[in-house]
Amino acid sequence: MLETTKPLSYANVLSMSDLSAAEVLQFIKEAQQFKAGKQVEFKRPVYAANLFFESSTRTHSSFEMAERKLGLQVINFDPKASSLNKGESMADTVKTFQALGVDMVAIRDSQTRYYETLINDPAIHLGIANGGDGSGEHPSQSLLDMMTIYEEFGHFNGLHVGIVGDLVHSRVARSNMEILTKLGAQVSFSGPQEWYDDSFAAYGDWQPLDDLVATTDVLMFLRVQHERLADSENTGFSKAAYNAQFGLTPARESRMKPAAIIMHPAPVNRGVEIADTLVECDRSRIFQQMSNGVFIRMAIVTSLLRYRGLVEEGY
Repeated sequence: MLETTKPLSYANVLSMSDLSAAEVLQFIKEAQQFKAGKQVEFKRPVYAANLFFESSTRTHSSFEMAERKLGLQVINFDPKASSLNKGESMADTVKTFQALGVDMVAIRDSQTRYYETLINDPAIHLGIANGGDGSGEHPSQSLLDMMTIYEEFGHFNGLHVGIVGDLVHSRVARSNMEILTKLGAQVSFSGPQEWYDDSFAAYGDWQPLDDLVATTDVLMFLRVQHERLADSENTGFSKAAYNAQFGLTPARESRMKPAAIIMHPAPVNRGVEIADTLVECDRSRIFQQMSNGVFIRMAIVTSLLRYRGLVEEGY
């Protein structure tokens, strides 16, 4: 199923909607090759910058680790000390790095679809990897999730995946529901019903969590994104009450299918989305997801550089 004769080559990696099921499997294959020790050679020194305008631990560090494992030189960037604070646009910031010789950037920003301005600017020709855009999408997280599921089951067709939690604010949920459907999985949702709307109904039904836990092969929990909630929603929020109603408790975990796994894009709020004792239990693949993220991002970065003719093919 993973056979391919054409190396991955993309101008930019911005949205899962741009990728077919076959292309996702290509990314998984190359990531697995990197995980097995594959190396690439470049035609000249290659430079990257990671422009993260929203807080990030895993995605930012994972892109940097991927770039360094590939042998790229990574240019430091601190948004708090950048010229954006003087009124410079994101496009001019990207053009500045391009003018300095940077070949690709990974970007995260609070604005949904921030990248449209960049890709529609004919003066910008470096590679762009979307590290998350507002409540839009998170393609590299989605790809590492798909890699983790594929490594576990060897296929997607017929798998039942439950996505649980703060759906409406989650770029992970949006990316994953679309690609899982393309790959042949059945998707269902749970969590507060007010965070489930017609945009999710097109991909799967909403079910009470106590019903969902017994039927899914993958239970994927999402962080409650308090920074995107209205003040009225945050007022009176109870971690214990949320966990009891919408979180994975030991009692719910005991009703999961024997081979079912637990996933979470992290950061995990222990005792809220998932009971503390279950974050690192035998079913959990949360830290494996993080590990796989480095290899998926190595594949993403390589595809951007291959598109620009910088990869020494046949190495």
